[in-house]
Amino acid sequence: MNTVLVTGANKGIGREVARQLAGKGFHVFVGARKREAGRAAAHAIEKNGGKATFLEIDVSDNASVTAAAREFSKSADRLDVLVNNAGILMDGDDAILKISDELLRNTLKTNTLGSLRVTRTFVPLLAKSKAPRVINVSSGGGQLTGGADGWAPAYCISKTALNGVTSQLATALPKFAINSVCPGWVRTEMGGQGATRSVEEGADTIVWLASEAPQKLTGKFLRDRKEIPW
Repeated sequence: MNTVLVTGANKGIGREVARQLAGKGFHVFVGARKREAGRAAAHAIEKNGGKATFLEIDVSDNASVTAAAREFSKSADRLDVLVNNAGILMDGDDAILKISDELLRNTLKTNTLGSLRVTRTFVPLLAKSKAPRVINVSSGGGQLTGGADGWAPAYCISKTALNGVTSQLATALPKFAINSVCPGWVRTEMGGQGATRSVEEGADTIVWLASEAPQKLTGKFLRDRKEIPW
């Protein structure tokens, strides 16, 4: 049975990715900071016949990530797929000249460094897989092509930097498939109910990269299963 760790899997896109991959026969590790919500998400998967294990992990905290890797190793001897989905969009992130150093630092700490930190920590477990895959959930707001529109600058900058992390990791780990995904504007707590896409549509490319995409596809930025410009 293939294993997958999805961070931020207690709600939104992460929860839907976990649900779909469990339906495809993966042992899903539901990564979340909040124990109650994480356990509830894992229980929902198991109730529907899937295999799920809650894994407490705060991607912004190095000690938490290290502890999560130790805990993971008690349940599985390898990790096949890592989905770096956990992310934040902070209140007050509305104008580049007004955001504080602290707001930008905290956004980067979770959205960019968090994904790098988790990947780095889980590389030994991923390396035991025959076809290791890492999927970084980014955003069209992180694209440099076309220019910024002023929306949530700290969040967008963190996703631009995350795309840079993806590119660097793909070079550093040539046997891995490592890609960034733009899920689109999705109806989640972060995206709001006015968003144009369902969680199922937002999860589609992530699930495809985790399960069906060719292993040689790496170092790319994708939307709707197609490469898009950085």
